[in-house]
Amino acid sequence: MMRAIVFALTALFAASAAQNNFVISNGQIFTPGFAVLNAPQPGTPLGGETLHISLDVTANGRLPLTVQSDSPSQIFNITVFLYSYDTGFNFTVTNGTEGEDGASIGNIMRQEPGSTVKHLNWVWPDCLVGNGQPTDEDSARGIYNISIRQNFRLNDEDHYTIMDVPIAITNSIEESGRRPSCDALVNDLLSPEEIDAESANGVGVLFAPGNGVEFEFDDGTRPGEPGIGGGGNGNGNGNGNGNGNGNGNGNGNGNGNGNDNGNDNGNGNGNGSGSGSGSGNDNDNNGGDEPEENLNGIGNDAPSLVWTWRMQLLPIAGLLLGLL
Repeated sequence: MMRAIVFALTALFAASAAQNNFVISNGQIFTPGFAVLNAPQPGTPLGGETLHISLDVTANGRLPLTVQSDSPSQIFNITVFLYSYDTGFNFTVTNGTEGEDGASIGNIMRQEPGSTVKHLNWVWPDCLVGNGQPTDEDSARGIYNISIRQNFRLNDEDHYTIMDVPIAITNSIEESGRRPSCDALVNDLLSPEEIDAESANGVGVLFAPGNGVEFEFDDGTRPGEPGIGGGGNGNGNGNGNGNGNGNGNGNGNGNGNGNDNGNDNGNGNGNGSGSGSGSGNDNDNNGGDEPEENLNGIGNDAPSLVWTWRMQLLPIAGLLLGLL
Protein backbone atom coordinates (compact mmCIF):
# COMPACT_ATOMS: atom_id res chain seq x y z
CA MET A 1 0.00 0.00 0.00
CA MET A 2 2.79 2.42 0.95
CA ARG A 3 4.56 1.87 -2.39
CA ALA A 4 1.32 2.61 -4.27
CA ILE A 5 0.83 5.85 -2.34
CA VAL A 6 4.38 7.02 -3.03
CA PHE A 7 4.05 6.18 -6.72
CA ALA A 8 0.73 8.04 -6.98
CA LEU A 9 2.23 11.06 -5.22
CA THR A 10 5.23 11.13 -7.55
CA ALA A 11 3.04 10.78 -10.64
CA LEU A 12 0.72 13.55 -9.45
CA PHE A 13 3.63 15.91 -8.83
CA ALA A 14 5.17 15.19 -12.25
CA ALA A 15 1.82 15.83 -13.94
CA SER A 16 1.44 19.09 -12.04
CA ALA A 17 4.90 20.21 -13.10
CA ALA A 18 4.25 19.38 -16.73
CA GLN A 19 1.02 21.38 -16.89
CA ASN A 20 2.42 24.81 -16.14
CA ASN A 21 5.34 27.06 -16.87
CA PHE A 22 6.66 29.83 -14.68
CA VAL A 23 8.37 33.06 -15.64
CA ILE A 24 11.57 32.95 -13.56
CA SER A 25 14.54 35.32 -13.48
CA ASN A 26 17.34 35.24 -10.88
CA GLY A 27 15.27 32.88 -8.77
CA GLN A 28 12.25 35.19 -8.70
CA ILE A 29 8.87 34.03 -10.02
CA PHE A 30 6.86 36.74 -11.76
CA THR A 31 3.10 36.68 -11.42
CA PRO A 32 -0.01 38.03 -13.12
CA GLY A 33 0.15 41.11 -10.89
CA PHE A 34 2.53 43.35 -8.95
CA ALA A 35 3.74 40.63 -6.57
CA VAL A 36 7.00 38.78 -7.24
CA LEU A 37 7.53 35.45 -5.45
CA ASN A 38 11.00 34.93 -3.99
CA ALA A 39 10.28 31.73 -2.07
CA PRO A 40 9.42 28.94 -2.08
CA GLN A 41 10.33 27.70 -5.54
CA PRO A 42 7.92 25.38 -7.40
CA GLY A 43 8.38 21.75 -6.46
CA THR A 44 10.15 22.37 -3.16
CA PRO A 45 9.68 19.73 -0.42
CA LEU A 46 8.75 21.61 2.75
CA GLY A 47 8.40 21.04 6.48
CA GLY A 48 9.88 22.53 9.64
CA GLU A 49 8.05 24.81 12.03
CA THR A 50 6.40 27.11 9.47
CA LEU A 51 5.57 27.62 5.82
CA HIS A 52 7.81 30.51 4.76
CA ILE A 53 6.67 32.69 1.85
CA SER A 54 8.65 35.70 0.60
CA LEU A 55 6.83 38.18 -1.64
CA ASP A 56 8.00 41.45 -3.15
CA VAL A 57 4.85 43.59 -3.38
CA THR A 58 6.23 46.44 -5.52
CA ALA A 59 7.18 44.68 -8.77
CA ASN A 60 10.80 44.97 -7.64
CA GLY A 61 10.52 48.64 -6.72
CA ARG A 62 8.43 49.89 -9.61
CA LEU A 63 5.32 50.56 -7.51
CA PRO A 64 5.67 52.58 -4.28
CA LEU A 65 4.53 50.89 -1.08
CA THR A 66 2.18 53.80 -0.38
CA VAL A 67 0.02 55.43 -3.04
CA GLN A 68 -3.04 57.66 -2.98
CA SER A 69 -6.42 55.96 -2.58
CA ASP A 70 -7.42 57.04 -6.09
CA SER A 71 -4.09 56.06 -7.68
CA PRO A 72 -4.63 54.58 -11.17
CA SER A 73 -2.35 51.66 -10.20
CA GLN A 74 -2.29 50.04 -6.76
CA ILE A 75 -2.64 46.78 -4.84
CA PHE A 76 -5.92 46.42 -2.94
CA ASN A 77 -5.04 43.16 -1.21
CA ILE A 78 -3.20 39.87 -1.57
CA THR A 79 -4.60 36.66 -0.10
CA VAL A 80 -2.92 33.26 0.12
CA PHE A 81 -4.38 29.76 0.45
CA LEU A 82 -2.88 26.27 0.65
CA TYR A 83 -5.00 23.63 -1.06
CA SER A 84 -4.81 20.11 -2.41
CA TYR A 85 -7.25 18.24 -4.63
CA ASP A 86 -5.44 15.07 -3.54
CA THR A 87 -6.17 15.49 0.17
CA GLY A 88 -9.30 17.63 -0.20
CA PHE A 89 -8.01 20.35 2.16
CA ASN A 90 -8.06 24.09 1.51
CA PHE A 91 -6.40 26.12 4.28
CA THR A 92 -6.37 29.89 4.79
CA VAL A 93 -2.83 31.25 5.06
CA THR A 94 -4.07 34.84 4.97
CA ASN A 95 -7.34 36.38 3.87
CA GLY A 96 -6.50 39.87 5.08
CA THR A 97 -7.47 39.40 8.73
CA GLU A 98 -5.58 37.65 11.51
CA GLY A 99 -7.24 34.45 12.65
CA GLU A 100 -7.90 33.37 16.21
CA ASP A 101 -4.62 32.79 18.09
CA GLY A 102 -2.75 33.86 14.96
CA ALA A 103 -3.80 30.76 13.03
CA SER A 104 -3.99 32.82 9.84
CA ILE A 105 -1.80 35.82 9.06
CA GLY A 106 -3.18 39.36 8.91
CA ASN A 107 -3.08 41.81 6.00
CA ILE A 108 0.07 41.08 3.96
CA MET A 109 0.50 44.72 2.95
CA ARG A 110 0.75 45.75 6.63
CA GLN A 111 3.45 43.23 7.49
CA GLU A 112 6.97 44.62 7.99
CA PRO A 113 6.07 48.31 7.40
CA GLY A 114 8.52 50.07 5.10
CA SER A 115 9.81 46.85 3.56
CA THR A 116 9.02 46.05 -0.06
CA VAL A 117 9.46 42.32 0.66
CA LYS A 118 6.94 40.66 2.97
CA HIS A 119 7.96 37.49 4.80
CA LEU A 120 5.07 35.27 5.85
CA ASN A 121 5.75 32.56 8.43
CA TRP A 122 2.60 30.49 8.74
CA VAL A 123 2.61 27.80 11.41
CA TRP A 124 1.75 24.42 9.92
CA PRO A 125 -1.57 23.14 11.37
CA ASP A 126 -1.71 19.98 13.45
CA CYS A 127 -2.97 17.59 10.77
CA LEU A 128 0.26 18.06 8.76
CA VAL A 129 2.51 16.74 11.54
CA GLY A 130 4.66 13.83 10.38
CA ASN A 131 7.75 12.95 8.40
CA GLY A 132 8.16 11.74 4.83
CA GLN A 133 5.53 10.75 2.30
CA PRO A 134 1.90 10.25 3.39
CA THR A 135 1.54 6.93 5.17
CA ASP A 136 -2.08 6.20 4.32
CA GLU A 137 -4.92 7.42 2.15
CA ASP A 138 -6.35 9.56 4.97
CA SER A 139 -3.13 11.52 5.50
CA ALA A 140 -3.29 15.29 5.06
CA ARG A 141 0.35 15.36 3.92
CA GLY A 142 1.41 15.32 0.28
CA ILE A 143 1.17 17.64 -2.73
CA TYR A 144 -0.32 21.09 -2.22
CA ASN A 145 -0.59 24.36 -4.12
CA ILE A 146 0.25 27.72 -2.60
CA SER A 147 -2.44 29.87 -4.22
CA ILE A 148 -1.58 33.58 -4.42
CA ARG A 149 -4.59 35.81 -5.18
CA GLN A 150 -4.02 39.45 -6.12
CA ASN A 151 -6.71 42.12 -6.21
CA PHE A 152 -5.19 45.18 -7.86
CA ARG A 153 -5.68 48.10 -10.24
CA LEU A 154 -3.47 48.64 -13.28
CA ASN A 155 -3.93 51.87 -15.23
CA ASP A 156 -7.48 52.32 -13.91
CA GLU A 157 -8.51 48.72 -14.71
CA ASP A 158 -9.26 46.36 -11.82
CA HIS A 159 -8.01 42.77 -11.85
CA TYR A 160 -8.23 39.69 -9.64
CA THR A 161 -5.63 37.06 -10.54
CA ILE A 162 -4.60 33.63 -9.29
CA MET A 163 -1.20 31.93 -9.35
CA ASP A 164 -0.71 28.43 -7.95
CA VAL A 165 2.74 27.21 -6.92
CA PRO A 166 3.03 23.46 -6.14
CA ILE A 167 4.99 22.28 -3.12
CA ALA A 168 5.36 18.91 -1.38
CA ILE A 169 4.67 18.65 2.34
CA THR A 170 6.99 15.69 2.87
CA ASN A 171 9.72 17.02 5.20
CA SER A 172 9.51 16.60 8.95
CA ILE A 173 6.91 18.64 10.84
CA GLU A 174 7.07 18.00 14.59
CA GLU A 175 4.26 18.20 17.09
CA SER A 176 4.07 21.53 18.87
CA GLY A 177 1.73 23.24 21.28
CA ARG A 178 1.55 26.28 19.01
CA ARG A 179 0.09 24.42 16.02
CA PRO A 180 -3.45 25.58 15.18
CA SER A 181 -6.21 23.12 14.49
CA CYS A 182 -6.76 22.28 10.85
CA ASP A 183 -10.49 22.74 11.47
CA ALA A 184 -9.85 26.41 12.33
CA LEU A 185 -8.28 27.03 8.91
CA VAL A 186 -10.12 24.80 6.48
CA ASN A 187 -12.45 26.15 3.76
CA ASP A 188 -14.63 24.62 1.09
CA LEU A 189 -12.62 23.44 -1.89
CA LEU A 190 -13.99 24.63 -5.22
CA SER A 191 -13.39 22.75 -8.46
CA PRO A 192 -11.08 24.11 -11.17
CA GLU A 193 -14.16 24.83 -13.27
CA GLU A 194 -15.69 26.91 -10.50
CA ILE A 195 -12.48 28.87 -9.99
CA ASP A 196 -11.72 29.27 -13.72
CA ALA A 197 -8.23 30.64 -13.12
CA GLU A 198 -7.44 30.71 -16.83
CA SER A 199 -10.04 33.33 -17.61
CA ALA A 200 -9.27 35.15 -14.34
CA ASN A 201 -5.66 35.64 -15.45
CA GLY A 202 -5.98 37.15 -18.91
CA VAL A 203 -3.83 40.14 -17.95
CA GLY A 204 -0.74 37.94 -18.36
CA VAL A 205 2.48 37.78 -16.36
CA LEU A 206 3.64 41.31 -15.59
CA PHE A 207 6.89 43.13 -14.80
CA ALA A 208 9.46 40.44 -15.55
CA PRO A 209 12.80 41.76 -16.88
CA GLY A 210 12.33 42.81 -20.50
CA ASN A 211 8.60 43.35 -20.10
CA GLY A 212 7.61 46.77 -21.41
CA VAL A 213 4.45 47.22 -19.32
CA GLU A 214 4.08 50.87 -18.33
CA PHE A 215 1.72 52.08 -15.64
CA GLU A 216 0.77 55.27 -13.87
CA PHE A 217 0.51 55.77 -10.12
CA ASP A 218 -0.04 58.68 -7.75
CA ASP A 219 2.11 58.53 -4.64
CA GLY A 220 1.27 62.07 -3.53
CA THR A 221 4.75 63.49 -4.04
CA ARG A 222 3.53 65.93 -6.69
CA PRO A 223 -0.20 66.51 -6.23
CA GLY A 224 -2.11 66.28 -9.46
CA GLU A 225 0.79 64.74 -11.36
CA PRO A 226 0.82 60.95 -11.10
CA GLY A 227 4.21 59.29 -11.37
CA ILE A 228 5.03 56.99 -14.23
CA GLY A 229 6.08 53.52 -13.17
CA GLY A 230 7.14 52.10 -16.47
CA GLY A 231 10.61 53.52 -17.05
CA GLY A 232 14.01 52.68 -15.64
CA ASN A 233 13.82 49.09 -14.44
CA GLY A 234 15.47 48.41 -11.09
CA ASN A 235 17.65 45.34 -11.05
CA GLY A 236 15.68 43.59 -8.35
CA ASN A 237 18.38 44.05 -5.75
CA GLY A 238 17.51 47.56 -4.68
CA ASN A 239 19.61 49.33 -7.26
CA GLY A 240 17.33 50.54 -10.02
CA ASN A 241 17.06 54.19 -10.69
CA GLY A 242 15.20 55.65 -13.60
CA ASN A 243 12.76 58.38 -12.78
CA GLY A 244 9.83 56.69 -14.43
CA ASN A 245 9.31 58.75 -17.51
CA GLY A 246 10.76 61.90 -16.02
CA ASN A 247 8.42 62.37 -13.12
CA GLY A 248 10.92 64.45 -11.21
CA ASN A 249 10.95 62.57 -7.92
CA GLY A 250 11.88 59.24 -9.32
CA ASN A 251 9.46 56.88 -7.70
CA GLY A 252 9.08 54.84 -10.86
CA ASN A 253 11.29 52.21 -9.36
CA GLY A 254 14.33 51.88 -7.25
CA ASN A 255 13.39 50.11 -4.03
CA GLY A 256 13.51 46.74 -5.70
CA ASN A 257 15.14 44.71 -3.01
CA GLY A 258 13.54 41.57 -4.17
CA ASN A 259 15.54 38.41 -4.26
CA ASP A 260 15.82 36.77 -0.85
CA ASN A 261 17.57 34.08 -2.88
CA GLY A 262 20.17 32.67 -0.58
CA ASN A 263 17.84 31.50 2.16
CA ASP A 264 14.58 31.18 0.44
CA ASN A 265 14.95 29.57 -2.89
CA GLY A 266 14.21 25.90 -3.16
CA ASN A 267 14.50 24.05 -6.37
CA GLY A 268 12.44 22.27 -8.93
CA ASN A 269 9.69 23.60 -11.06
CA GLY A 270 6.18 22.79 -12.02
CA ASN A 271 2.73 23.59 -10.80
CA GLY A 272 -0.78 22.57 -10.03
CA SER A 273 -3.97 23.71 -11.60
CA GLY A 274 -7.09 25.33 -10.35
CA SER A 275 -7.25 26.78 -6.90
CA GLY A 276 -9.13 26.49 -3.73
CA SER A 277 -11.52 28.87 -2.22
CA GLY A 278 -11.41 30.55 1.10
CA SER A 279 -14.14 31.40 3.46
CA GLY A 280 -14.06 33.51 6.52
CA ASN A 281 -14.23 37.29 6.81
CA ASP A 282 -13.96 38.32 3.21
CA ASN A 283 -11.87 35.59 1.80
CA ASP A 284 -14.37 34.42 -0.79
CA ASN A 285 -11.40 33.81 -3.00
CA ASN A 286 -13.54 32.87 -5.93
CA GLY A 287 -14.10 36.53 -6.62
CA GLY A 288 -17.09 37.69 -4.57
CA ASP A 289 -16.87 41.43 -4.65
CA GLU A 290 -13.65 41.27 -6.59
CA PRO A 291 -13.58 42.86 -10.04
CA GLU A 292 -15.09 40.77 -12.79
CA GLU A 293 -12.70 41.95 -15.48
CA ASN A 294 -9.81 39.86 -14.40
CA LEU A 295 -8.56 37.84 -17.12
CA ASN A 296 -5.35 35.83 -17.57
CA GLY A 297 -3.73 32.61 -18.15
CA ILE A 298 -0.09 33.01 -17.57
CA GLY A 299 1.44 33.70 -20.87
CA ASN A 300 -0.22 36.12 -23.24
CA ASP A 301 2.25 38.98 -23.05
CA ALA A 302 4.87 37.21 -20.99
CA PRO A 303 8.55 37.71 -21.86
CA SER A 304 10.72 34.90 -23.05
CA LEU A 305 11.90 33.81 -19.61
CA VAL A 306 9.60 30.80 -19.37
CA TRP A 307 11.41 27.86 -17.81
CA THR A 308 10.13 24.39 -17.21
CA TRP A 309 11.68 21.91 -14.85
CA ARG A 310 13.12 20.07 -17.87
CA MET A 311 14.91 23.19 -19.10
CA GLN A 312 16.51 23.66 -15.72
CA LEU A 313 18.08 20.19 -15.96
CA LEU A 314 19.93 20.99 -19.22
CA PRO A 315 22.83 22.99 -17.67
CA ILE A 316 23.34 20.22 -15.10
CA ALA A 317 23.41 17.55 -17.81
CA GLY A 318 25.94 19.58 -19.83
CA LEU A 319 28.20 19.93 -16.80
CA LEU A 320 28.16 16.19 -16.12
CA LEU A 321 29.04 15.41 -19.76
CA GLY A 322 31.96 17.84 -19.58
CA LEU A 323 33.39 15.98 -16.59
CA LEU A 324 33.37 12.60 -18.37
